[in-house]
Amino acid sequence: MIVREEIERLKKEKDAVILAHYYVRPEVQELADYIGDSFYLSRMAAGLKERTIVFCGVSFMGESAKALSPDKTVLMPDAHSDCAMAHMADTEKIRRVREAYEDVAVVCYINSTAELKRCSDVCVTSANAVQIVRSLPNKNIFFIPDRNLAHFVAEQIPEKHFIFNDGYCPVHQQMKTEEIRQAKALHPRAEVLAHPECTKDVLEMSDYVGSTSGIIRYAGQSSAREFIICTENGVLAELQKRYPGKEFYFTGTEPVCEDMKLITPEKILHVLKTGENEVVMDGKICEESRKPLEEMLRLAAQSLI
Repeated sequence: MIVREEIERLKKEKDAVILAHYYVRPEVQELADYIGDSFYLSRMAAGLKERTIVFCGVSFMGESAKALSPDKTVLMPDAHSDCAMAHMADTEKIRRVREAYEDVAVVCYINSTAELKRCSDVCVTSANAVQIVRSLPNKNIFFIPDRNLAHFVAEQIPEKHFIFNDGYCPVHQQMKTEEIRQAKALHPRAEVLAHPECTKDVLEMSDYVGSTSGIIRYAGQSSAREFIICTENGVLAELQKRYPGKEFYFTGTEPVCEDMKLITPEKILHVLKTGENEVVMDGKICEESRKPLEEMLRLAAQSLI
């Protein structure tokens, strides 16, 4: 309680707001002013009135918030909280693809570094990737960095030609169909809800495939009372809060992003006190990485996503 009270006091003193991704610890989510997936948090970061943003997420999220709000102070509770997939693309390969295909759009999953974003035409999230890619005039799509999401999007838009990268989310990549079958045997009435960062064989045995926010929304709309959740386990806090009469299960190897779990209430308090772990970006990188993010928000608004 003392930590929470001190955080609330410092938020007022520093004109600060706390953003948290669904994958962080439940006790961190409880402290947040806004909780959501990457798309929701991107929109929030672009329009907040507070001068300081404490971003409870991994490094690419802090970079995106800084790019969209360069005049604000963005603090990361843990400077080591990173996303492995965010680095799984190569600027040299982007250059080669652009040379090989005259009519190509480089579509960058928001789970990527600012350096990769600045080399791209538009960003997407798992919540809006299909709609945005479908709206692009380009025939050729180079989708970075996640191969699993790219293949999922490509199946929805067969009229486009996709060039695939080889990145992946280690948490979603490790999910195995055998463990899902085991969970299904234990809970035969449960629906399987999966994130498109999972492999194709996992998606094929799922009742619903969608973003984190999509999974949460579907669980509320479905008449089912039990669900096997194939995404990071931090989403459980929001699911239980919204739907206390429903049951949610994970596979035997529970999907956990250790980087997201590095963030604690004590670390939030520390950066509010000290101003440490501020996101600092080169002016040119900040400007160039902002363009594909703004294009994403523009296209998403047009599509009423």
